[in-house]
Amino acid sequence: MTRLTTVARGLITAFAALLAATASTATAQAKTEPKAPEDFVALRSVDPTIIQEMRYVTPHNFVGERIDGYLQPTCILTRPAAQALHKAQRKLLRQGYTLKVYDCYRPQRAVDHFVRWAEDLDDEAMKGEFYPNVDKTRLFADGYIAEKSGHSRGSTLDITLVRLPAKPTRPYDPEEPLVPCFAPKGERFPDNSIDMGTGFDCFDTLSHTLDPRIQGEQRANRLLLKSALEGLGFVNLAEEWWHYTYKPEPYPDTYFDFPVSRKSLTGAH
Repeated sequence: MTRLTTVARGLITAFAALLAATASTATAQAKTEPKAPEDFVALRSVDPTIIQEMRYVTPHNFVGERIDGYLQPTCILTRPAAQALHKAQRKLLRQGYTLKVYDCYRPQRAVDHFVRWAEDLDDEAMKGEFYPNVDKTRLFADGYIAEKSGHSRGSTLDITLVRLPAKPTRPYDPEEPLVPCFAPKGERFPDNSIDMGTGFDCFDTLSHTLDPRIQGEQRANRLLLKSALEGLGFVNLAEEWWHYTYKPEPYPDTYFDFPVSRKSLTGAH
C-alpha cells in the first residue's frame, strides 16, 4: 500500500466519521424536541370547519419570512380553548359566518425570532404593510413586540370572521407592492375575512378593538366577533381586535416551546 493510498483512506474514514457524527447529532436533536402536554389538541380534531390561515408558516407576516418553530400550518390549542371555539363556531355558522384563525399556540422560539427581528433596525422589509406609521425603535416601548407572549401558554389565538360561502384568500406574492394594513379593504391585501378596519397584525392604534375612528360596518364586525367569543370565556386584548385568550387558562404561568407540528402531539393522545 502506498503512502498516498494510506492518506486517502484516512481522509475517507475521517469524513465518514464526521458524517456519522453529524447524522447522530441531528437525530438526537430531533428526538429531544419537547412535546405538548396531554391536554393540547389540534383544532382541526375538535372542529374541522374553522378555517386556518396560519400566517407565520408563510412569509406574509411583519418579519417577511417563515417564523422559527412553525413546521406545519396547524392550529394547536389547549383542549378547553378549542372546545369553546367549537361552540362559538356552531353559533356563527347559523348566522352565515365561519371563524378563521391566523395563529394559535406559539412556541417561545418564535417569540425569540420576533425579538431578534425587532432589534435589527435595518430590517424594515415589511414596514410598508404592517407598521407604516410606527418607528421600528418603538416596537418594544409601544407593546407591539415583547419577550414573552400569551400565545406560548396555549390558550391565546388570533382570529377573525369570514362570511359564508367562504372564498379562498389568494396566495401571497412576495414581489407584490406593499399596501398599508389600514388602507381601505379594496386596496390592502385581499384577505377573505369581513372588513375589520385593518388587516391582521396591523401595528397601529386603528387596530385597537374599540378605536373611535372605526365606525359603521367595520365596528359592527368587530363587535360581532367580540360578542361571539366573550360569552364563551374568551377575553379580548383591547389593543388588537383579533387577539383573544380563553379564561381560565390551564397554564397561566407556563411558556411552552414545542414546535407547531402534529408530531408535537404524537403520543400525547
